[in-house]
Amino acid sequence: MFEWIRELDVVWQYAALFLLAAAPWLDIFLVVPLGIVWGLSPVAVSIIGFAGNFLMVLLIGLFFTRISAWLERRKVKQGRTASSKKETRARRVWEKYGVPGLALVAPALVGTDIAAVLALSFGSSRRWVIGWMAVSLAVWTVVMAVGSVYGLSYATQ
Repeated sequence: MFEWIRELDVVWQYAALFLLAAAPWLDIFLVVPLGIVWGLSPVAVSIIGFAGNFLMVLLIGLFFTRISAWLERRKVKQGRTASSKKETRARRVWEKYGVPGLALVAPALVGTDIAAVLALSFGSSRRWVIGWMAVSLAVWTVVMAVGSVYGLSYATQ
């Protein structure tokens, strides 16, 4: 699916990687390994992946009230009243471990953008959510980059 991106100039590959990282449904779990598989610099891929993902978290934090109203209208329009499985899991983690716990498991559990929306809708402070999501993204970006680099080098031996 992403083969056409590999054909692009390196600058455009990084631009595409940034846009993929900023996409709401993609996370560093896909973007960082993908960029490393393309043969791009792991450090640059990590920085670009983090920046794209963090941009979405920052925008969600800044415009949460508008996003929340839009999501509520959408939920009513679709006739949904019950919480989704992701929301239920995220609420359990949030109630047990708070924003730090939710932020640290968010990329694996529900994604950072959804976790940011959920943490804010649970009543957490905007600054607290953005800060912890940044810490979580930094940790997971490093984990994914190191894992991808050493995983690929191990697989090619």
